[in-house]
Amino acid sequence: MPRRAVVIGAGLAGMLAAAALSGHVDEVVVLDRDELPDGPDHRRGLPQGRHAHLLMSGGLAAMEDLVPGVSMRERLLAAGAHEIPLGSGMLALTSEGWMHRWRHDGPRMITCSRALLDWVVRTEVLTHSKTEIRTAQALSLTGTAHRVTGVRISSKAPAGDSATSGETVLDADLVVDAGGRGSRIVHWLEALGVTGIPERTVDSGLVNATRIYRRPEGAEHFPLTVLHADPYASRPGRSGMVLPIEGDRWMVSLAGTRGGEPPADPDGFLEYIRRLPDPILGRLVSGAEPLTDVHTSHSTHNARRYLEKARTWPEGLVVLGDALATFNPAYGQGMSVAAQGARALSRELDRSGPAAPGLSRRVQRRVATVVEGPWATAVGQDVWYPETRGGAPKAADRLVTRYSRRLLKAATGSYQAAAALWDVSSLETGPSRLLRPSALLAALNGPLLPPLSGPPLTPAEQKLLDELDQTAS
Repeated sequence: MPRRAVVIGAGLAGMLAAAALSGHVDEVVVLDRDELPDGPDHRRGLPQGRHAHLLMSGGLAAMEDLVPGVSMRERLLAAGAHEIPLGSGMLALTSEGWMHRWRHDGPRMITCSRALLDWVVRTEVLTHSKTEIRTAQALSLTGTAHRVTGVRISSKAPAGDSATSGETVLDADLVVDAGGRGSRIVHWLEALGVTGIPERTVDSGLVNATRIYRRPEGAEHFPLTVLHADPYASRPGRSGMVLPIEGDRWMVSLAGTRGGEPPADPDGFLEYIRRLPDPILGRLVSGAEPLTDVHTSHSTHNARRYLEKARTWPEGLVVLGDALATFNPAYGQGMSVAAQGARALSRELDRSGPAAPGLSRRVQRRVATVVEGPWATAVGQDVWYPETRGGAPKAADRLVTRYSRRLLKAATGSYQAAAALWDVSSLETGPSRLLRPSALLAALNGPLLPPLSGPPLTPAEQKLLDELDQTAS
């Protein structure tokens, strides 16, 4: 059995990779340059950490597989996270109109702060695996173009220790780079002699702006509410979301593409909400008590490193999560893709063992297939926004978009069409689900229910909105 595996990055992808590795090596060392919080608190090295994150059912299922004997779902819910059924527990305005709500729940997603989710995952992995976290910054890989043998690191001296920080080499039989958007993996590989890796970036210029509010009394069961941007309107996209998180709070997250960015000041934040295509978010928020300032982030572009296409690939190296591919966070895919990538690593380790020749190459190719569908979804929509950099619609995009818009229009009033979209967006199935006979027939038939002129509220939800209007006035 190989002696040591080293994981770069103690975020979600890194900790799940550690879980995948733990049963196959003597020790797993996770490196992170940040001092990690002892509880569910924000950390500096996560640029999107203060904004909305959705854990899709496909991602949750991967987490459950990676930490056997632990129900990650139960742990998250016990810590205060919420479980949202897509069919009945959400109000959603799409580019094709309001979605009906259904008696059938459909897939479920988990909502909470990213800080809470990372803390729960980190705690469970450390508790149930032989994993150690060290505060250190990865500087480069050691080895050759044929085999990676370790990581060169710069470590900080412990508080109160008179020793100075210095560079050392941490030997490893297997290295996993889960260092996030800021990973320097292409540069590190070039230093080893692995060159010519294709890369692509598609940047709609999206800016996120988020503020936390105290949930109004009586709103405990108000559905997650989202107003999606319209990529096809030939103008900057604007969207907004109110989702429940732990601690009886609402996370209110706004997003706008280049030319339609939300502001960072409180007054401008509220004005942006009121100018969205429907007044419901403004009605929810106007009477709620803000608990934080407005936080913004510009780290939202799609970026992909096609590592699976490298002519040579060194043994002993795997790249996962945002270090491999990052997605516009508006589509809520990143965490689930990271979890499924770690599960791909786990399954290949189970199948062939950690010392098998070609392991790293096989894992990299399997992870690329996990990335492909979510990447096509994100880029396929972002290329339609004005002033997007790195891509424009091509003939194939136009053909795919015609069908996807027809299916989305049908989904506003057809359960069969909606179910197909939920299965794919939840990462329970791949994009081929949209071409099954049931989905094709649903798209052909169109919506079976009449279009909605407003959100499909229950009488109790409408009453709450009216009461919030009175409070705000």
